[in-house]
Amino acid sequence: MIKAAYIHIPFCHHICHYCDFNKVFMDRQPVGEYLSSLEKEMNITIKESPVPALQSIFVGGGTPTALDEKQLGILVQAIGETLPYDAQTEYTFEANPGDLSKEKLRILKDAGVNRLSFGVQSFNDELLQKIGRSHRAADVFKSIRAAQDIGFENISVDLIYSLPGQTLEDFKSTLTTALDLDLVHYSGYSLIIEPKTVFYNLMNRGKLHLPGEEIEAQMYELLMDSMEKKGLKQYEISNFAQPGFESKHNLTYWSNEEYFGFGAGAHSYVNGYRRSNHGPIKKYMEPLEIGSLPFLENHPATKAEQMEEEMFLGLRKTEGVSISRFIEKFGVNPLELFKRELREHQANKLIEQSDDRIVLTRKGRLLGNEVFQSFLGISND
Repeated sequence: MIKAAYIHIPFCHHICHYCDFNKVFMDRQPVGEYLSSLEKEMNITIKESPVPALQSIFVGGGTPTALDEKQLGILVQAIGETLPYDAQTEYTFEANPGDLSKEKLRILKDAGVNRLSFGVQSFNDELLQKIGRSHRAADVFKSIRAAQDIGFENISVDLIYSLPGQTLEDFKSTLTTALDLDLVHYSGYSLIIEPKTVFYNLMNRGKLHLPGEEIEAQMYELLMDSMEKKGLKQYEISNFAQPGFESKHNLTYWSNEEYFGFGAGAHSYVNGYRRSNHGPIKKYMEPLEIGSLPFLENHPATKAEQMEEEMFLGLRKTEGVSISRFIEKFGVNPLELFKRELREHQANKLIEQSDDRIVLTRKGRLLGNEVFQSFLGISND
């Protein structure tokens, strides 16, 4: 059963130096037409695949809060009129610190939005400028205080470490400031240099000075230790929460469950099919003008693909992969299917088996990508 919906708003006032997502500058963009196309896509999809109340709705981007008050109102009205949700649904908006006026916050609150995720990245103003962020630390404090005053309790912040020129002490300072906010959820990601970004071009010219793998590993260990001391449970390789505030939406992905994806460049997993939409806004909108869905790709996920995904997505969770659930879903024992890989990772102390579960060790979390990649393409062997 489909439990979640992701809605992509590709517009930004400013694009960060590390970002490669499907984003466009806000100026001179057909925002109104895009929101109309988005509503059409949601309507067509829900009629084709009706579902009861969704467990989660996540509006991401881009920067959804870059929309003005009128546009934001149109968006939440379209969501309210097309997607099934209730008071139990986790309804999240990504937000950029400094973008949320009291009027915008009230529009979101009145529409049933009950979770905000702020892209904070760092509390070092110099670093924020260096990575191309438009906000500063003071904007974070102001935005979170305003959200709390309106009545938002479920607030998360994203942090990035291993930034150019960042030291371990600097990241420690950012963590201390972030945790002093006493929020219910935190995410911490290491910087990844993606093609077609400002940072990628700088790196190729030898002008991007990163901390290095050893410092990056120390930053990640500091992240885990700091969150644990604060009483926040690490429930996924990069995510930490107070009990009961784990992100339902992201857990849908990591549990390899189906979800809708709406908007330019969005991905879906619906009725056994992996789908992706056209990324360019014009190409996304054109099919919807004649009542067709804007798929770039739409193919059934093979059993082999599903089993591999169950492993590398499930291992992201600290609770790991359930052996009995794997057998129930696929009729195959993962201990047999992935015998060689599991034996090798256990020997290297990257994973361990505990009763019904296969989980990453602490060392395994540090080398997660290496573990995840080992499960790709092998169930066809």
